[in-house]
Amino acid sequence: MWEPYKKGFKTYLQLEKSLSDNSIQAYLRDVSLLTHFLQQSDNKKKPAAVTLKDLQDFVKSIAQIGMTAASQTRIISGIRAFYKYCLLEDISTTDPTTLLEAPKQKRLLPDILSFEEIEKIINTIDLSKPEGGRNKAILETMYSCGLRVSEVVNLKISQLYLELGFIKVLGKGDKERLIPIGKSAIKYITIYKNSIRVHLSPVKGFEDILFLNNRGRKLSRVMIFYIIKELAVKAGIEKTVSPHTFRHSFATHLIEGGADLRAVQEMLGHASITTTEIYTHLDRSFLQKTLENFHPAFQ
Repeated sequence: MWEPYKKGFKTYLQLEKSLSDNSIQAYLRDVSLLTHFLQQSDNKKKPAAVTLKDLQDFVKSIAQIGMTAASQTRIISGIRAFYKYCLLEDISTTDPTTLLEAPKQKRLLPDILSFEEIEKIINTIDLSKPEGGRNKAILETMYSCGLRVSEVVNLKISQLYLELGFIKVLGKGDKERLIPIGKSAIKYITIYKNSIRVHLSPVKGFEDILFLNNRGRKLSRVMIFYIIKELAVKAGIEKTVSPHTFRHSFATHLIEGGADLRAVQEMLGHASITTTEIYTHLDRSFLQKTLENFHPAFQ
């Protein structure tokens, strides 16, 4: 019953909002969750008939199945976008999301690894296996450049400017950015590319993708999670470690080393400086040293 509305919403997101395919799919998933809930509740209302109470019951249902406050907020954002489209297209004359409240979120900071812990994880990789050389190149690149997991799996050979010490990354909203890359990452990308990847036959459409699985396709995001989790366990790291832990550690180490927050924002590809500010959870000893080194009262 909602399919024509979803199709129209998809076209609106593509043509008017110029969103990436991933973002469009995320918005459509949000609307599908709502329609599934309405069907399960035997609620046959069209978009225009949905009320605030219906939406509040929907949010309550996704909370009950264990969705985090952050996930709930993102889904609500998708539903809001859908109703904005409905208003523009005169599908609905009112917006039931206007008074819909998102759950309050605690800004929990992920665990951060020390440089020694990152080295320990990377040194656990078995380089006698072909996937070992690939995984070492992946982890070195993630830590060297602070990449999102989606950015590393989509990294292309044509985006490497290793002789110049840079890589080009396509981030959120299809925004391109140039990021400096360290010597160690350059070394292991080159070894992987010239000694391991050359023996693989990429499937059509994946010829330019840098990191491939043994079937010649790009790695999934989930695969990167598994690789990192397994290595962290082998290395005896008891912290919660994920691909984002490498990105978070990259940013925190830069800031602790005195890097400018705007420069870190640029490298991470954050649209807003406030997002980058979560990485400034510096320990007290570092703050104390900063004051001692730079504040006139401590000289």
